[in-house]
Amino acid sequence: MKYSTNIYLILFTAIVLLFACEQRKPKQKEASDAAEATQDYTEKYRPQYHFSPPANWMNDPNGMVFYKGEYHLFYQYYPEDIVWGPMHWGHAVSKDLVHWENLPIALYPDELGYIFSGSAVVDWNNTSGLGKDGEPPLIAIYTYHLNEGEKAGEIDYQTQGIAYSLDKGRTWEKYNANPVLDNPGIKDFRDPKVMWHQESDSWIMSLAVKDKISFYSSENLIDWEYSSDFNPDWAAYGGVWECPDLFPLYTEDGEQKWCLLVSINPGGLNGGSATQYFIGDFDGKTFSTTSEEVKWLDYGVDNYAGVTWSNVPKEDGRTLFIGWMSNWLYGQEVPTEVWRSAMTLPRNLSLFEANEEVYIKSTPVVELQNVRSETKQVQSSEIQLDTDLVEIELKPIQDDFKLVFSNEKGEEVILEKSGEKLVFDRSNSGIVDFSEDFPKLHNIPNIGLSIEHVRIYIDHSSLEFFINDGEMVITELIFPSTPISTLKTSGISKEVSVHYLNSIWQN
Repeated sequence: MKYSTNIYLILFTAIVLLFACEQRKPKQKEASDAAEATQDYTEKYRPQYHFSPPANWMNDPNGMVFYKGEYHLFYQYYPEDIVWGPMHWGHAVSKDLVHWENLPIALYPDELGYIFSGSAVVDWNNTSGLGKDGEPPLIAIYTYHLNEGEKAGEIDYQTQGIAYSLDKGRTWEKYNANPVLDNPGIKDFRDPKVMWHQESDSWIMSLAVKDKISFYSSENLIDWEYSSDFNPDWAAYGGVWECPDLFPLYTEDGEQKWCLLVSINPGGLNGGSATQYFIGDFDGKTFSTTSEEVKWLDYGVDNYAGVTWSNVPKEDGRTLFIGWMSNWLYGQEVPTEVWRSAMTLPRNLSLFEANEEVYIKSTPVVELQNVRSETKQVQSSEIQLDTDLVEIELKPIQDDFKLVFSNEKGEEVILEKSGEKLVFDRSNSGIVDFSEDFPKLHNIPNIGLSIEHVRIYIDHSSLEFFINDGEMVITELIFPSTPISTLKTSGISKEVSVHYLNSIWQN
């Protein structure tokens, strides 16, 4: 009897295993299909000349540094799902800011917490003592987020740590005495952006501390001393301040100005996430400004948490920037599969003046011209597009104008200027029902610009408008059912330049 029972048990187990294997086959095929799609970046809505991760969730750009001919782009990354989770630093490198090589994850969570946003520098003089055999270390400075501490109701669960690399950023070792900056007793204490300040002969850290920016200084990237806070009462509030960045730029007559980027969520111009900035002076301890105008880096809703590259060669002369192309209002709900989120186009930041105020201009990097495959000069108010991978240049000839982008399904995206109003409308752009916020109209404030030139970049799921070579920028996501195929214009010169673009992922 015992023998028979064992036989039945074996047969039953075999049947269960066989059934389980059959049930798994579709999932295995789905996983295989997903992996194959990931390798060639062919999923629907996958950007073709913007950076996106091979798979899974991405948000803030981190640790951007140029070293030995490579632009490093690290980013907030969760390798297990397409929604936010325990943060790692993903990693990619580029020689031209356009074509990217995906590299293994650089930093993993550990007993001190998740790896939140931060920055990276080249410690040329080995002030940290972490260099070896004459090789200057790359130093990553990031926020530790101890999730267990947050869940326990503690308030000091965010601290700052560092890691270093001696092999061009391919592998990283965390400092053995982390954290290097303890929490003074506040919930939001994060996103360190570090730069070398020549005048004070010290490293400067800009740190987001709830609704202010705190500045710290150090001689060695390890021991940090508090300097000052910046949080004028007239600035944009309504949410947490995040991802600061402090850097100098020069006016057209050569005067140095210090610029401070501050991302805010929520509280943006058109809701949710956005990046404001301040222009003033920095003396190595304190940032100050005489302007009391809230200024926005991008007037669209899908450019957030962007910061600049460090160590860009002096002979290059540019201040290079990239941002996360999404918004926390709906970033985890957009209709993509396998991967989620992309970066904006890389941009060069400079200054310009309008109405006795100084503003930041964001110009697409010149390297993007290398992905042009064909240029056509079109003389028509209705332009048929061969593909939705395209760069379009046009010139308004009237103060008021209208641009209507559409596809064969009749879905439309509209940018319209009427009098003092400039409005972006994606309410009928395709899939919009994943969020009640996504289809809302976006009003662009009048800062006194005469619009003379508009450059538009269209990718599978985004539109970026650079007005007057970047004096005003509008970055927006779209999810049309079929690709955009027509542009109708009014109030625009009929002489339009259309540059068709190659994919950076397809050979």
